Amino acid sequence: MSVALVKLGGSVITDKTRYRVFNQESADRLAGEIASSGKQVVLVHGAGSFGHMLAHEHQLHKGYLSDSQRFGVARVQWDVRDLNREVMQCLDHAGLPATSIPPSACALMEGGQLKRMDLDLFHRYLDLGITPVTFGDVVLDSQRKFGICSGDQLMYLLAKEFRPKLIVFCADVDGIFTADPNLDKGATLIERVDRSTLDSIPRTSRVTDVTGSIYGKLESMLSMAPLAKSTMVINGLVPGRLAAALKGERVKGSMVVGGQG
Repeated sequence: MSVALVKLGGSVITDKTRYRVFNQESADRLAGEIASSGKQVVLVHGAGSFGHMLAHEHQLHKGYLSDSQRFGVARVQWDVRDLNREVMQCLDHAGLPATSIPPSACALMEGGQLKRMDLDLFHRYLDLGITPVTFGDVVLDSQRKFGICSGDQLMYLLAKEFRPKLIVFCADVDGIFTADPNLDKGATLIERVDRSTLDSIPRTSRVTDVTGSIYGKLESMLSMAPLAKSTMVINGLVPGRLAAALKGERVKGSMVVGGQG
């Protein structure tokens, strides 16, 4: 089955600096671009400000520390489902039949790593012509009792399962840069990213993110790049860029390749 695997970053569909602020305009537009592409897509979205802030406050990424975290687990799961509901509504308005697959209901982690998920659900919905949508969530962990299942972990597992023709990460910048382009005007876009790039990028983040810095995210992208024909990071805030990428057109961004380059 030939599918495209798309991740809508939390920075694209939420304001990551403000708790539970949804970017309606961006999400509506991206949903329309996916629907109009005519491609069969498996969609993953980040949690953004609906997940990271409370997860960090309750230290959920460290696993079970005390009973007081139970309220944090429940509230973060509630919040990310609210975000997912907003995304699903955008897809519905765009005319794209889609279904939500919450990781907490069908996945298991082990020591902070996503180990298994009911991937048959994704296949069966795709066979029906329905777009499966999953998202960053709090998931049971066989060693830590619970943990944060990031969108990037979901992307890797899905890439391994589907071996997609195309993997697209939609970020709030044009791709991978030599420095944070929001802070450093001298930052330049790295059009071809490989393992050697890891030594040249910053390891800091502007906002609280319990799923790791850009360094960790890039490591995840590099690990899944060999599983697809093409893997890229593009700016999801630029109208038409995702649609063009899904149609196979050349777009501004960073191509991610496996190996040493």
